[in-house]
Amino acid sequence: MYEQEIVYALILAALLLLLARRRMNPLYRIPAVGPSAPILSYGGALKFSVNAREMLQEGYTKYRGSVFRVPLMDRWLVVVSGAAMNEELRKLPDDQMSFLDAAEDLLQAKYTIAKDILRNPIHIPVIRGPFTRNLAAFMPDVADEIASAVQEAVPDAGDEWVGVVASPAMARVVCRASNRVFIGLPMCRNPEFLEIVLNYTKDVGKSRFIMALTPILFKPIVGSLLPWSKNTLKKIAVLVGPLVNETFRQFEDHGKKWEDRPKNLLTWLTEEAKAAGHGPEVVISALLSSNFTAIHTSAISVTHALYHIAACPEFVPPLRKEIEVAVNKYGWGKQAIGEMWKLDSFMRESQRVNGTSGVSVMRKALVDLRLAGGTVIPAGTLLCAAADATHCDDENYEDAGVFKPFRFSDMSAEESERIKHQFVSTSPEYVPFGHGKHACPGRFFVGNELKMIIAYLVLNYDMKFEDDGPRPPNKWLSVTVIPDPSAKVYFRKRQTGSV
Repeated sequence: MYEQEIVYALILAALLLLLARRRMNPLYRIPAVGPSAPILSYGGALKFSVNAREMLQEGYTKYRGSVFRVPLMDRWLVVVSGAAMNEELRKLPDDQMSFLDAAEDLLQAKYTIAKDILRNPIHIPVIRGPFTRNLAAFMPDVADEIASAVQEAVPDAGDEWVGVVASPAMARVVCRASNRVFIGLPMCRNPEFLEIVLNYTKDVGKSRFIMALTPILFKPIVGSLLPWSKNTLKKIAVLVGPLVNETFRQFEDHGKKWEDRPKNLLTWLTEEAKAAGHGPEVVISALLSSNFTAIHTSAISVTHALYHIAACPEFVPPLRKEIEVAVNKYGWGKQAIGEMWKLDSFMRESQRVNGTSGVSVMRKALVDLRLAGGTVIPAGTLLCAAADATHCDDENYEDAGVFKPFRFSDMSAEESERIKHQFVSTSPEYVPFGHGKHACPGRFFVGNELKMIIAYLVLNYDMKFEDDGPRPPNKWLSVTVIPDPSAKVYFRKRQTGSV
């Protein structure tokens, strides 16, 4: 009996100690949306997985200009509310707030994508540097691949309408167009390569879901057991390994004097890897990671835009007129895309209204710090901006809940305003690509690629939903915003001529 009393006393003391530590932790002084008590917060995390948009909007409305927290299964996520707070988060230095650490915690990249990429992210300087600098040189190749991929994705039914499940079709078009300049012909059209890469985006999603449910203490164990990234790396290495090895050999034989080197991501990744003393396996991991990033978000974005066109055919005539003038003047290239201001506005507005995620500007606190409003953020905390709520705020956009395709081209009537309102430009009020120096480095390529896909579709097809129906509502999977994956768009060869 005496021993039982000791055990009960020890249990009570442990619970009191945990409660005292919790009350002293400044994280728990931040207001929560959803249940916040121990154990009950897991119910809040389940609720967040299906009602993320509503919970983020509730927190944004209640705590605008400050912060709130929402429960995930393995941690709390602190959300800053409002454009001013987005800007404050963006300005915090990297030795206090880390983007890369936040991305690793949320993606668990060493388990879900590739361990080499976490240690050696060679694709980031390559995409920021030579890849982006050479956009003009390879955009005609992207245009050529888009034309070929769309013609394959949309069956030719003459003057008849043909229904296509749009989401997987657009993912395949994006995959081919991206890999035309990632790895080149003929690999970008290899059916086995395309299936591996397209399935990989789904596998990363499955892995992320499992890791999100896993307590932090057990993540290394569970992560090491996940099979998908390891299996995909093995499969992709068999296909592209010989090409990567040959690229290494050419650099070893010719070095900087390899004058006719292909201008593609593989070449620049190999050059970067050699300079850093890495081998072919790092390049293969970087190619796979680049594919995941490009295909996952780009396919979502272009499908969102396509659904707006199919639901609102009145948007098409002004877009067609502008696109025809640009293409007839400059051909299918970067210069023509740069003249398409209405299309640029249309894509920016689609991103504003839909986006790919309800949160953005991810950071992890490396030290304890105090925000301007006085809120203390303890080291190890994950922070983000409420992207969807920011974009739907009437203080940031007039009639924020209304889709206005030419909102930004109207705002860019004066040339001095054009860069500010471009599709790829970020601001505290517009954060689908993030904001600041850690904004998506590939957004310049993505912006040109997505506009080119929509431009090709607008010029060559009429599009609608069945029975001229409305745009299907988006689906939210936790914070990921997905256009209806089963919706069909009906295509018909343009009746008034094409370019």
